Amino acid sequence: MGRRTQVSASILDSDLANLSRETRLAVKGGANRIHLDVMDGHFVPNITFGPTVIKRLRPATRRPFDAHLMISEPGRYMDQFIAAGCDSITFHVEVEEPIEPTLLKIRKAGVLAGLAIKPATPLSALAPYAELLDIVMVMTVEPGFGGQKFMYDAAAKIGPAHDVFRDRPGERPSAREVHVDGGVNRASSPTCGAGHAEVLVVGSLLWKKGNDIEREIRAIKALADEARKTRSAPAPAGVAG
Repeated sequence: MGRRTQVSASILDSDLANLSRETRLAVKGGANRIHLDVMDGHFVPNITFGPTVIKRLRPATRRPFDAHLMISEPGRYMDQFIAAGCDSITFHVEVEEPIEPTLLKIRKAGVLAGLAIKPATPLSALAPYAELLDIVMVMTVEPGFGGQKFMYDAAAKIGPAHDVFRDRPGERPSAREVHVDGGVNRASSPTCGAGHAEVLVVGSLLWKKGNDIEREIRAIKALADEARKTRSAPAPAGVAG
């Protein structure tokens, strides 16, 4: 848990007509990764983009692509997302289809495999898949739209989520990660850092008119890292991110 906080920049609320430019701006501003929110209008009440757009965007940067699939049938489309060049693929434990075969397919392709959990879903839902996970994504908003307020009660799962990755005695520490997605900004990042989240997904905040992407990413990383050292953080009222 000695790693420094990384930021995965979500392009959901960026200028979707200029995704290559927006991606390069996020990378120039200090984003460690690019977060790709894929929505099907069924699992969540919103529609975004799919593997074809991701494939076309892939040449814009060499930074890792984190795909977050908010879709009802991830297994049906997994080959396409793998071929599009995603470095990690996370889908939801709440989907109503077999989960293990999809995780195995992702891992067999050499891609990092993750499961996301909605705010009301207990961490125990991940237990059957613990040995197949590289990423646990703790949702601190209801998935579907950017700009929502950070849910501090859901954030209580951030620290305990690391127990899913408990290494056996004598094993080298794993490089597996807890991601936090939803409403992450300067006010909420200390809570994420106190829970030792490795990756913070930062979205709409970066694309608000007048905001400096580099300044925001730098501040969020610094606040999270400082809270990581002290292992505690306040829980102020939710602030839209």
